[in-house]
Amino acid sequence: MSLANAASSDPQHLEAQETRLREGGGSAAIERQHSKNRGTARERIAQLLDQASPWLEIGLWAAFEMYADWGGAPAAGVVCGIGQVNGRRHMIIANDATVKAGAFFPMTAKKVLRAQKIAFLNRLPLIYLVDSAGVFLPLQEDVFPDEDDFGRIFRNNAVISAAGIPQYAAILGNCVAGGGYLPVLCDKLLMTEGSGLYLAGPALVKSAIGQDVNSEELGGALMHAAVSGTIDYREKDEPTCLQRLRDLVGLLPADPAIPAPPFGRKPSQEPAQPAETLSAFAAGENRAQSDVRDLLAALVDADSFDEYKADYGQTLVCGTARIGGFPVGIVANQLHRIKTARGEFQFGGVVYVDSAEKAARFVMNCNQDFIPLLFLQDVNGFMVGRDSEREGIIKAGAKLVSAVSNSRSPKLTLITGGSFGAGNYALCGKAFDPRFIFAWPNSRCAVMGAAQATNTLLDVMIASLKKQGHATDGEELDQLRAKVAGDYERQMDVHYAAARLWVDAIIKPSETRDVLIQSLEVVTRHASDEPYRLGVFQV
Repeated sequence: MSLANAASSDPQHLEAQETRLREGGGSAAIERQHSKNRGTARERIAQLLDQASPWLEIGLWAAFEMYADWGGAPAAGVVCGIGQVNGRRHMIIANDATVKAGAFFPMTAKKVLRAQKIAFLNRLPLIYLVDSAGVFLPLQEDVFPDEDDFGRIFRNNAVISAAGIPQYAAILGNCVAGGGYLPVLCDKLLMTEGSGLYLAGPALVKSAIGQDVNSEELGGALMHAAVSGTIDYREKDEPTCLQRLRDLVGLLPADPAIPAPPFGRKPSQEPAQPAETLSAFAAGENRAQSDVRDLLAALVDADSFDEYKADYGQTLVCGTARIGGFPVGIVANQLHRIKTARGEFQFGGVVYVDSAEKAARFVMNCNQDFIPLLFLQDVNGFMVGRDSEREGIIKAGAKLVSAVSNSRSPKLTLITGGSFGAGNYALCGKAFDPRFIFAWPNSRCAVMGAAQATNTLLDVMIASLKKQGHATDGEELDQLRAKVAGDYERQMDVHYAAARLWVDAIIKPSETRDVLIQSLEVVTRHASDEPYRLGVFQV
């Protein structure tokens, strides 16, 4: 069993694993960092943030169980999250120098890009705490050139600055090679004594042009302050530098009122059901009889849920509610089997023609009213079969996809169970630009369920072996089935998804409401100026 699978079934193991991820490169690497009078990424963030203020971390599980040949890259070697600095929310991106000297793995770049995107969409100022050796050279081909790789970070620096969103950078250690462009593209740049900023380090300079030069002369804080004029502030040590950052942030205008018009908010009310209800849902207790409305009763403000078209398309429950006083439009999979008015049965977790069309109309209504959308995914996909195809299931699904894709209202997604096939797409999976996407530890994500996928993959493998003249016997068939099922189960695990940033964070069910309220405080900072537009609908 992998660490991920163990963590899924044991909350204590999950917490222990998260603690291990937060240790980055481990105790020896932390001691080396301290020996240089430098803090770790998380220590620096703790000094920067206002005391007792909330911290919403993004991508803790990034790169989990990846890069084993290189010793791994816990949390992808960078810490990202939203926190309050001098009374104002910021996106903070801090290289973790205890993980391969803060070098950029492929997932490091993607995690930073995700953080930049969240900041840009929500108009959050950014703070970069830089301590990085640059690209991880053994994997350079997957880090360096593409539109979702290293260089895109610098392009985003320029675009974010042009959009009037403040960016601050503090060099607190190494800042080498192409990575040097990131801080210099920011609005304000600080640097501590003993740090280095250069396109090529002393050894590479010696190799390339035969010049002997030490680190301080080549790119130290004094040189860049007094000679090149590259940095704005030279600081003697990290505490002084981080305090200067806090002071500079304090010069900004106050955080915008939340929510910004046209979003609204009323005083918050406690939910009708306790948070423990959510843990019971995650554990799958009485799943066959579970009603998603009971789950919602533990999430939304008491007596605020107003269901939309309750008697129609019942495998998707839609309605408006309030969470922490914020209005939200909710689209959630019903879990149990439904008997329709025509006496037919529909399976919970499956999207039918009527439910897809209802949800599409509801999403459009929320966009007209500028109500943020929350999608709760526990979906097996769209209904298949002759009858469903004749009723136009593809056409109905396309309407929902179009409505979600063109949404101007901010979207949040929470995976509470399965997230399979086109159901992942239609209910605002990662590809459909949710501002945040979260998942419970029990969640699964794949193109189809394990049983169907195992049978399909096994059939393909057997057919291939037959073409090669190899007939499988019963024992070999059982071994193949076990291997295929094991591989597919591993890939379905939500930790596999989180490692690849298909979800922003794995959250405890009991903490879901608090996380959603923090998210709503972020996504309602700024409203799109564009009207709600839709493309062509197939009717």
